Amino acid sequence: MWSKSFYINLTKQVYSSLKLFVLTMLLATTMSATAQSRREQMRARVDSVLSTRYYKTPYDTNYVVRPEGRLTLKFRFNQTGNSIHAKGTVNDIYSKADLKTSHKTTISVAASYRGISLGLAINPSKLKGIYKDYEFNLNYYSSRFSLDASYQRSTTLTGDIERNGLQRLENGDVTMRVLNLAGYYAFNYRRFSFPAAFTQSYIQLRSAGSWLAGFSYQGGSIKTSDDLKAKNPNAPDVRIYTGHVGIGGGYGYNLVLGKKWLFHFSMLPTFVVYNRNNFTVNDERKRAKRMRFNMIFNERVAIVHNFSPRYFAGATLVMNNSVFDDDVVVVNQNKWRARAFVGVRL
Repeated sequence: MWSKSFYINLTKQVYSSLKLFVLTMLLATTMSATAQSRREQMRARVDSVLSTRYYKTPYDTNYVVRPEGRLTLKFRFNQTGNSIHAKGTVNDIYSKADLKTSHKTTISVAASYRGISLGLAINPSKLKGIYKDYEFNLNYYSSRFSLDASYQRSTTLTGDIERNGLQRLENGDVTMRVLNLAGYYAFNYRRFSFPAAFTQSYIQLRSAGSWLAGFSYQGGSIKTSDDLKAKNPNAPDVRIYTGHVGIGGGYGYNLVLGKKWLFHFSMLPTFVVYNRNNFTVNDERKRAKRMRFNMIFNERVAIVHNFSPRYFAGATLVMNNSVFDDDVVVVNQNKWRARAFVGVRL
């Protein structure tokens, strides 16, 4: 049998253990509450900074305002396409190409919190293995400056190449790489808003327009592939290279009807001040010579309908077109992106 002192010592040890456990739990609870309090303070501070930045607008609020709500969610349906038309005479042989890519269709979801956006896009055709092209788009819209950028690598160019007879090109016969850039500056930025039309991060209350200044770049290459040579040993090796840098000016206008409809149209034609165009057939290269007509056109169209302060829907179209014509090489490229969307502000 255990002695009375044994029970007393055991009781003291159990009491000490319970006391230590309770103190540990109290300390952990206190630390957890402190950490939670700090997180809440940090979140409130970040939200305050974002809110101040969000509502600090350079616009005339009689014309442009921020929408209410912290979070904006949008569901978007996107489609893009590209076509190339080129012709030239090398070694007294006339060649002509009329090509276009497969249309890229994506479905995306975008979220914007206090002006900071994040999006996720899914291409159903790519998931099925049907669409194998690659395309990257970057768009930035602010009160004064806007930028559209896109890069595309495509092996789905199809069409006709004429050189001593007509030849049909199928998927995989040629590879195209192309980069498009267009930058804008809006002079009447206090009353005219690109974001109101293209990101819905602002609301245009009254109609207004603005003169624009900007630059454009459109460049890339098209080259026949080894697969084409394997199928047709007599097929020529063709490489078309374009590189245009242009500067110019244009005009944009936001038309507001009934306080709920916004119609946007803008155009920025730029004159090419530098080019590196050339046309190569079977290692015989011809470079661009004296310019006769060399321009890049950037056009935008948008329709936005605000059903209420919370719900909205619309569609946009962005296009980049180049026209180059000299004594040897004529190249025309047409790149476009269409988008339909619906959204809610929370």
